[in-house]
Amino acid sequence: MEEVIITAGSKKYPVYIGEGIRENLWQLFQTDIPDATKIMLITDGNVAEQYMGIMEELLVEAPQVITHIVPSGEHCKNLSIYEGCLTKALENGLDRKSVIIAFGGGAVGDLAGFTAATYMRGIRFIQVPTTILAHDSAVGGKVAVNHPLGKNMIGAFYHPEFVLYDTEWFHSLPVRELKSGFAEAIKHALIADPILLEMMMSEIHAIEDLLEKPAQLTSILKRGIEIKAFIVKKDEKEKGERAFLNFGHTLGHAIEAECGYGNITHGEAVMIGMIYALKLSMKYSSLSFPIASFLRWIQSLGYSIEIDEKVTFERLWEWMARDKKSLNMSPNFVLLKEVGLPVQRKMEKAELAEAYHTLFEG
Repeated sequence: MEEVIITAGSKKYPVYIGEGIRENLWQLFQTDIPDATKIMLITDGNVAEQYMGIMEELLVEAPQVITHIVPSGEHCKNLSIYEGCLTKALENGLDRKSVIIAFGGGAVGDLAGFTAATYMRGIRFIQVPTTILAHDSAVGGKVAVNHPLGKNMIGAFYHPEFVLYDTEWFHSLPVRELKSGFAEAIKHALIADPILLEMMMSEIHAIEDLLEKPAQLTSILKRGIEIKAFIVKKDEKEKGERAFLNFGHTLGHAIEAECGYGNITHGEAVMIGMIYALKLSMKYSSLSFPIASFLRWIQSLGYSIEIDEKVTFERLWEWMARDKKSLNMSPNFVLLKEVGLPVQRKMEKAELAEAYHTLFEG
């Protein structure tokens, strides 16, 4: 079992990662949260169908466990589902010593974490992620739900007591979810580790390779968590360098919102956003990058950079202008001066439009 310590402000907590480590859940729970009165387990229907029996066995010695099942994916991150979580907690008498467990992918983690952050002004929670994507979302303390006018617009910075990241869960993931999560691993390499990027491009030839090389996958995910931990330690509340973690996300979030949350995966949208940001970087940040070979590599893994022709730049511009990083309705993009050296740049609409039309409509 590997361990990475996350330090964010006054909060310090461990991320445990490895294959089969879920067997340690109750022992870790007793060590870190020995005074828990009740546990509320928030999960989605897909995870519950496959793994609820296993989770019940792991928590057989726990105090009262209340299970709350929500829709899968981004469909769970809305205000009505969030209200339902609060209602469930109130109906079952959760108190300030109760604990919420987020059991599922990144969306469930966001929802459960935001519920914990706001219930009785904050109760403890832990993350038990089941997807590759969650190596990014479960770490760093960002929790949120979506609003019809923007992704993750209603949220908080709120950290778990610990994260238990068992890579054995991944074997049941569909290929599309593997790709979604691996996009964030590629992002970490682009913004912070050119050696990691070179290794992935030379050794990962198909998305299924991730499951056939579990030790390598654990190493990649651990390195991604270490990168995020380093950045979060310096800038917990995203006032500066933490924005670098949003590389590819400004356009990516806009595509998710315009296509309808859940109709395109987060990783699929972010991959398109990263290609866009790389193109912008080559023009406006003097990036020298072998984008043709990079495109061949990601396409060999099954990624596509095509955008539905019904999605127009004007509509995406509206979403980008409302992005959390925008100032006075001007998008602030994360670009690269070189692989491992990100910068921020305010982008004008005309600049973004030219790059968009050249890349996606040319």
